[in-house]
Formats: sequence, structure tokens, C-alpha cells
Amino acid sequence: MGFAVLHLDKAHGSDSKMSDHIERKTTPKNADPTRTHLNRELIEFPGGVTNRNEAISHRLKSAGLTRKIGTNQVRAIRFILSGSPKDMKQIEQAGKLDEWCRDSVEWMKRTYGSENVVSAVLHMDEETPHIHATLIPIVQTERRKKKSEKLVKKNYRKKPSGAARLSANDIMTRQKLKAYQDGYALAMAKYGLKRGIVGSEARHTTTAQYYRDLLNQTEDIQENIGLLLAEKERAESELAKIKSEARTEQLKNKATDAMTAIASGVGSLFGSGKLKELEQANGKLQGEIDKRDNQIRLLNDHMRMQEERHSTETHCQQEVHRQELNMKVKKIEELNEIIGKAFKWFPVMREMLQMEKFCKSAGFTQEMIDVLLAKRKPIVCSGKLYSTQHRQSFKIKDAVCKIEDDLTEEHKLVLTINRQPIVQWFKEQWEKLEQNLRNSVQREQKSRGFRM
Repeated sequence: MGFAVLHLDKAHGSDSKMSDHIERKTTPKNADPTRTHLNRELIEFPGGVTNRNEAISHRLKSAGLTRKIGTNQVRAIRFILSGSPKDMKQIEQAGKLDEWCRDSVEWMKRTYGSENVVSAVLHMDEETPHIHATLIPIVQTERRKKKSEKLVKKNYRKKPSGAARLSANDIMTRQKLKAYQDGYALAMAKYGLKRGIVGSEARHTTTAQYYRDLLNQTEDIQENIGLLLAEKERAESELAKIKSEARTEQLKNKATDAMTAIASGVGSLFGSGKLKELEQANGKLQGEIDKRDNQIRLLNDHMRMQEERHSTETHCQQEVHRQELNMKVKKIEELNEIIGKAFKWFPVMREMLQMEKFCKSAGFTQEMIDVLLAKRKPIVCSGKLYSTQHRQSFKIKDAVCKIEDDLTEEHKLVLTINRQPIVQWFKEQWEKLEQNLRNSVQREQKSRGFRM
């Protein structure tokens, strides 16, 4: 059973460098570029917002802050959500990675408020899948006074309670940080991930420190490779020298034996078989020399053949890879051409894809969407529908939902609730909600004796 990973870090300034890292405008050395296309944003941005920096600015502007944001004030808190590498690999192989992402993002929204979680990007191009989430620390509790402020009593105009404030310190108290770890581990228990050891001295390594360590390791490895190559050359030189000396010494010994035999029999060279023995010894020695020369020649031929075969195999592999790459590029071009023709011949197809995306964001299941789009049949629904424009869910009961042709514009579709366009239906539900809130506030003020 592995550990759930939850790391929080304060972001200072605009945090644009981290945005470049998260959105892969710059590619780190530990990322696999062939898998970068698998990265994805898990939070749907508001209208007009296209990236993390804009999402941070949008939330700060729309939060209703009354105080001016300080130059050095923390505007966002960075989160890293993941698990032990082995367990995350098992989650991915089991096909549960999307469910893990949803549960992680839902935990963030429940814990900090859905409107404050402005971005959550899944990284799949690094060794372990993980989520980079961004939280805007908007709180509505009263600011805690310093001890020096408590000692000095001053009469200031009392500010309304519940006003929105930007305060990372209120989010990252020691007690709350511990509660976050407990809560996230509880949400991740279904995936076999548990809480880390309480009070452990282990600390998270920052991205910058990780790259510094990686660079140092690379330099050490390069230095070790250089030393090993030098040692290899020295060993090969020593081996060649020893072989040469051994071969020379062996030949000298045999030549000495032959000279000794000549000297011992020089007196009776013509009266005995010593001359024949000398000729035989000399012939044997020459045969060994020829045999050794032949072995050297065969070895050189074998090495040359090995080099040629290796070069041929390498070239063949490169050619195969090039052909496979060209085939994939051609296939992609063909698919793009087919999609382009489909959009041209069937203009409604593009609208159907957009409608499918809209239905998913509203909360319809894939089975419901198939009935609505493919069969163009109405369905009766009960539950909740989510409006991305109002960032609010609205209840429906026994409502008839249907996708119809837009009468005002050709090749356009419109989703209706009880024969009413859903955009208009969302607007009415939102106005009813606002009216109920205003009535509730007025009744509360009247019950307290306030006069309008």
C-alpha cells in the first residue's frame, strides 16, 4: 500500500514561470515529448479565459476583494497531487486514472471551494502521473489580529463580516495543513493510497532543486565515463604489450633451442641425422608462425565483417523507423483530410461535436447523449444540470430534454428543457435563485428590526 502525495507551496508574484512549466511552453529535461499530448486541463475555464495566468487574474477580479492586493502578497497556492510511483502506475494500468483525477479535483473543490480552484493540469509526460492544481486563497473569515494590535485599542469603522479576503496564511496554518493531509488520504483510500507518516522529516524536493541535482548527477556520470574510457584504453594497451612480449619470448625460446641443437651436433653434422632434425625443427617453427599469421588474418576479417553487419543493421533500423514515421504522418494527414471533408460535406457534424461537449459539461451521461444526438429522441430527466456560465447546478424533475434544430440559424442545434432553450432555462433558474436570496435577506433584516 503506497502513499498519497499532497504538496502545497506559496506562489509569489505573477507565477508566470510555473505557468510555462505546467502548460509546457518550456520542456523540462525529465519530460518525454512524445507523451506531452496526453497532458490535459481538468478545470473548465470561464468564458474568455484561455490559460492559467488568465484564470488567476479572473478569480482575483471577480472575488469582490475590498483591499488592494499588495506587491509581495501571495496570490495563488500551488498544489501537487499524486501517489507513490508504483501505485500510480497500477492505477493507470487498471484504467482508473480518469476516476482518480475526478476524485482529486472534487476533493480540492469540496475543501477550498470550487470557485477558488482555477486550474488543475494532469501531467502524463513525466515518470509518475500527477496533477498541478492552482488555488486562489480567498477566505471570508475575519482577519486575525497581531498581538501588538490587540494591545492598542483604536476605534475603526467596523467592516462587514463575511467579506472576501485574500489570505494564504489563513489557508496554510499548521493545523489545517495536517487536516488536508488526513482528508486527501481518506479520499484516496479507495485506490490503495494511505497517509504519509505523521511528523516525518522527509521533505518535498522543489522543481529547481530537482533539476540542479539532475545536472550534478549528469556531470558526475560524464566524468566517470571519461575515467572508464581512459582506463579501458590503458588496459587494452597493456594487454597488447603483454601479448607481443609473450609471443616474442616464445619465439626466442624456440630459436634458442634450435641453436643449441645446432651447436651440440655441429661436430657430426655430416655424419648423422642432426641436419634433418634441424630442418624439421625449423619447418615446425615456421609452420607455427604461419598458423599464427593466418589466425590474425581471420580475426581481422571477422572484425571487419562484424563492423559491416552492424553498420548494415543500423542503417536498416533507421530506414524502418523513417518509413514507419512517414506512414504515421501520412495516416494523420489522411485522417485530417477525411475530417475536413466530413465537416465540409456534413456541416452539422461540427455542431454535433460541440453539442456533445456541452451536454457532458451539463451533466448528461454518454448514454443519454447518444439518445439525444444519434437517435434525436427526447428523454425524461430528474436530477441536476450544471451551468458553466453561472457555475451553479440547478435541480430538474421529470423534465423533457431534447436536441432540436435551431430555427434562427442553419446547421445549428439547440438543447431544450421542456421545449425551452437551455440557455434561457438556466437564466430563469438563476434569476429565481437570486430572487429567493434577496427575499431571504429582506426577511432576515425585518426580523432584526431593520428599516429600509
